[in-house]
Amino acid sequence: MSIRITHEDIADLCKGSVFLATGGGGDPYVSQILVEKIVEKHGPVDLVSLADVPDDAFVVAIGEVGAPSVSLEQLPIGTECLDVVDRFEAWVGKKITHLVSFEVGGANSVIPLIAATTKKIPLIDGDGMARALPEAQMMTFAIEGVRPTPAVAVDYTGGAVYFDTEDTSIYERQIRNIAMAMGGMVFTAESPMTAAEARRAVVPGTISFALELGRMLTANFGNSVHVEKPLRELFDRSDYGILKHLYTGKIVDINRKVVGGFDVGEAIVESLGNDMPPLTLAIKNEFLVATVGDKVVASVPDLITIVDHETSSPINAERIHYGQRVTVFGIGCPPHYRTERALKVVAPRAFGFDFDYRPIESL
Repeated sequence: MSIRITHEDIADLCKGSVFLATGGGGDPYVSQILVEKIVEKHGPVDLVSLADVPDDAFVVAIGEVGAPSVSLEQLPIGTECLDVVDRFEAWVGKKITHLVSFEVGGANSVIPLIAATTKKIPLIDGDGMARALPEAQMMTFAIEGVRPTPAVAVDYTGGAVYFDTEDTSIYERQIRNIAMAMGGMVFTAESPMTAAEARRAVVPGTISFALELGRMLTANFGNSVHVEKPLRELFDRSDYGILKHLYTGKIVDINRKVVGGFDVGEAIVESLGNDMPPLTLAIKNEFLVATVGDKVVASVPDLITIVDHETSSPINAERIHYGQRVTVFGIGCPPHYRTERALKVVAPRAFGFDFDYRPIESL
């Protein structure tokens, strides 16, 4: 049975995807407004189950690439993902039969809906991360051997750049440099897949799960103490792992800047009312590692999510500021990211940290 997303669902989808984005994916506020209007005008989007994708499908991933903080200043106009689909189809000489988001993270969870409803291209219920991660080789598409190109990047002015390379690490360097040169953020169509490749590489059910998660957060709006139980029950029923409360406190320091096309920095959370050591968060677009004192309490590829302590609303990394009262949760990642092949590109050492990955349930 397909799941239909109407304009009334977009706010909850954004809220759930920000929770899963672990700080990254881009702030969805402007995208939410755009997508609500476009879906209301052109009609609902039916999510297609990965199992129902026909054998002759031609699947392409679309989304935004760049430093999320840029999207707070350089606002999209809403036609970029339509342009990138048109340019991709014209270049490869083939119609896209199905779209998929490359991450269920922040704005990137809803941007594909614009093309899906406007061009009437089915959208797969799934993505290439089940969260947000900063680099292309960290997608399940690349991990499962899908070629990243042909790919097209379009900027806010309508300019386009075309890519053709076999190596996803090379593509990541190329697209990152181009994103910086084109204003800090671009829209891309990439990782074309056959149906067989998509069934192997796409993490299924993540868009509908983000919507369910967002609805649950809306229904339990209020102090994070009260949302913890329904959150844990929801994740226990999912393909994600255990949910753990890591810390509650106040943001006392935030150091963040754009480096190499990424938002890089560190946030420090100080405990309220006890003598616990502060919690430190390492950031590269997403929250990568959480430590309390010198003890690692969660790390990639597991999820680290910050919510407002009083409302339980998830917070993007670029929205963190001094004085916020927050609660930090850790969630186990889906099985896709616990294979030996995946951990080579998403474990802490892949980000330059000098320690091995330990699943959150063992910490």
